[in-house]
Amino acid sequence: MEPVRFGVIGTARIAMEKVIPAMQKSANCRIVAIASRELARAEAAAKTLGIAKAYETYEALLQDPDIEAVYNPLPNHLHVPLSIAAAEAGKHVLCEKPIALSAEEAKLLLQARDRTGKLIQEAFMVRCHPQWLRARELVRSGAIGTLRVVQGSFSYMNRDPDNVRNQADIGGGGVYDIGCYPIVVSRFLFEAEPIKVASEVEHDPHFATDRLTSALLQFPTGQALFFCSTQLVPYQRVQILGTEGRIEIEIPFNAPPDRPCRIFVDDGSGLGDRSAREETFAVVNQYTLQGDLFADAVRNGRALPFPLEDSVKNMQVLDAVFRAGRSGRFEKV
Repeated sequence: MEPVRFGVIGTARIAMEKVIPAMQKSANCRIVAIASRELARAEAAAKTLGIAKAYETYEALLQDPDIEAVYNPLPNHLHVPLSIAAAEAGKHVLCEKPIALSAEEAKLLLQARDRTGKLIQEAFMVRCHPQWLRARELVRSGAIGTLRVVQGSFSYMNRDPDNVRNQADIGGGGVYDIGCYPIVVSRFLFEAEPIKVASEVEHDPHFATDRLTSALLQFPTGQALFFCSTQLVPYQRVQILGTEGRIEIEIPFNAPPDRPCRIFVDDGSGLGDRSAREETFAVVNQYTLQGDLFADAVRNGRALPFPLEDSVKNMQVLDAVFRAGRSGRFEKV
């Protein structure tokens, strides 16, 4: 098919180092322009990544008639307003997670999608990776019995006051940045919505952002538990436990694009990992796969595997995590 022509609004690190290079490897995506609030920065990014056009404002990029779709990696507080502006300018939108700062704000994107007829997709790349598709296949098949628990961990160390993740007024903090991942994959595996949420949220005294959060999500048939932190040793892992076995995802979220990934399937007959069997997945780039799926929906009119309504539901869980952290009790989703 003819590649979908993308413009990128912003020069965020994730765009420069991960998403743009991955999409440039796709036969279905073509990055034709990039914009920044500073022309020199946009030009430097364009030169580094081999992008033809550089714009000094987001608005100028959105008015380019050659651009069909926009990738939005801006700070969290700009996800909704700039995605709406892109849709109203006639562009489809692939927007970084979290799609919004609340479920109510995310609903504004539903209105924009329906008003403009343009696709708007939250960029949860993990759901494109074969290791996660396989994990869900194993759960669906009953390979681990009945799914009862999804346990996730995700942390890194970042005390840089200039980093957007440490700026509370623009949507910084661990839950928005990485806590959203164990939430989305638990919903992906249970294929249901949690009923209620409990959480403990610790805030940084200087940044006022959440730096350590533990949460319990009660699903109709089981539970999901996770912790996330912006001030811990870098670590990530997911355990999926059923009545007859478990699945371990070794690198669940930042799956490497340059080496195979592994999951472990264990019937529990031996302590530790002695009874676990390894499944290995060929080298893929989950950001390339994400771009392919979005481009296919744009070009061929196929339904997105996870529509915008799913993003609203995920934001409802994030909202409940924050409410529970304030109230000290279970909060309904």
